[in-house]
Amino acid sequence: MGEVVELKQLLNIVSGLKKQNKTIVTTNGCFDIIHAGHVRYLKHAKELGDVLIVCLNSDASVQRLKGPSRPLNHQDDRAEVMSALEAVNYVVVFDEDTPVYILAKIKPDIHVKGGDYSEETLPETAVIKQGGGKIQFIPFVEGRSTTNIINKIHQNSN
Repeated sequence: MGEVVELKQLLNIVSGLKKQNKTIVTTNGCFDIIHAGHVRYLKHAKELGDVLIVCLNSDASVQRLKGPSRPLNHQDDRAEVMSALEAVNYVVVFDEDTPVYILAKIKPDIHVKGGDYSEETLPETAVIKQGGGKIQFIPFVEGRSTTNIINKIHQNSN
């Protein structure tokens, strides 16, 4: 089971892990309603290294990105659920629209994103490469998305 940590605590943990030559993998997202696509994605991400850190958008960040009706679940609840997943070692919440600031501090070996992104469209590309890391894209699980789940709920409530 993973752990929800503050950035300062995480940076101390990361420092120790790097001294042990552990491969640090990061990913980020809103993870508002966890579904099978998320679970498969996170499992794949964890297989790429020793430690998986999930950078989770705060509620304010999600609202700016997805609109005023999101997130459906509070950031503390999203972080708790995320940390309970077997593949996840650490969860840290960030307030910015992108995780660039936090990734510049962590300097992961590998940063993972879904296949719906490319290096050209990913805001994190420059900071990951500057930190000596690489970006790994994991194929998007077709038909599995929080938006699809929300739309289905709306359809069923009418």
